[in-house]
Amino acid sequence: MIPRARAPWRRTAVLTVAAALTAGLAACGDAEQKAPAPAAAGDGCIENFDPNTDYFPVKSTLKYAQNFTVVYEKSYQILTVKQPVSGGKPERYVLVKCGAPDPKLDGDLADAPRVTVPITSMYSASTTHLPLLTDLGRLGLLTGVANAKNVSGADARARIDAGQVVEYAPGRQINTEKVVTERPDILMTGGTDEGAYAGLRAAGIKVVANAEWLENDPLGRAEWVKYMAAFTGDEAKAAGVFDRIDGDYRAVAAKATSAPPVKVLPGQLSQGTWSVASGGSYVGKLIRDAGGTYPWIDERSTGSLQVNFEQVFARGGDAAVWLVSASDWRTYDDVVKADPRYREFTAFKNDRIWSNNLAMGPGGGNDYWERGVTRPDLVLADLVAILHPDLMPGHVFT
Repeated sequence: MIPRARAPWRRTAVLTVAAALTAGLAACGDAEQKAPAPAAAGDGCIENFDPNTDYFPVKSTLKYAQNFTVVYEKSYQILTVKQPVSGGKPERYVLVKCGAPDPKLDGDLADAPRVTVPITSMYSASTTHLPLLTDLGRLGLLTGVANAKNVSGADARARIDAGQVVEYAPGRQINTEKVVTERPDILMTGGTDEGAYAGLRAAGIKVVANAEWLENDPLGRAEWVKYMAAFTGDEAKAAGVFDRIDGDYRAVAAKATSAPPVKVLPGQLSQGTWSVASGGSYVGKLIRDAGGTYPWIDERSTGSLQVNFEQVFARGGDAAVWLVSASDWRTYDDVVKADPRYREFTAFKNDRIWSNNLAMGPGGGNDYWERGVTRPDLVLADLVAILHPDLMPGHVFT
């Protein structure tokens, strides 16, 4: 909650305006700095291949995720990302168990990228990947990030500081020579396209898409831990991680159903426009499950609506709680400096403005956009504690 006096935020992590998650991450370094490749994850390599043996005894099944599928054969998987970028065509990858022969496939699979699994090294274009690796106990596979300053997690930062993880795209410019020289097993995208990817693919780098941000269900995003597990060989562990998140999320949501909905207002003006999450979006789902409501919650589209200040004030100026994502707002004076009209909001008058910047990294990276994306159980618990504090006594904000 924002204090009235000129003091730093009382930091409490919370949901804010819907935004397409395109957090870019980490970086580039010299070949001499590259750490030794970690040992293979999962069950390791096949020593004596038997074509009749099923080398994937544990198989992932999906409950909420809509943007990827996984099909298992005896010694390889076919992983499909339906939209690798917004509006993009599906991409398919053939994940071959280490030690198995390369399968002879036809049709569109004949030219699909082949990735040997479990992988031993990975470059990551999005901070959202790092908690997935951490939850699977595979952060040691991370050898490159796009922009190191965006990383907030302590364990990942420690690997960066120790020179075990290099930065390959500072300033959002991919150092293709660095990536090709270092040659990670995969470079996982953040669900956006970059001009350099075509050149990397041509050079033999396995570029694979991770587009969890196109999932509209919070638990659908969380289920991408199973996508990561397809590369690391940790299907059983991923199932346990996700089941725990699923159970915790639904338990907190069940608490919120016992209280009357609280009217909230998400977001703030940016260059004269207010971007408001539609009711069918990820943010809309979180607000609804937290026992909240807002003027656009019945809009069933999945994106954001662009409205002006007058429309927001007319429909949402009386909201009891205002959820913002302006990192430079540290006091109520800052809010007024941004726009004096904000004084007229009910939440401003009643000191009920909240932001999502409790956990910030030293370079300015925000854990809400890192761990919060695939841990909706934590975000929901914080949000319920804000909207219905009586339902969450003693809650410690993440």
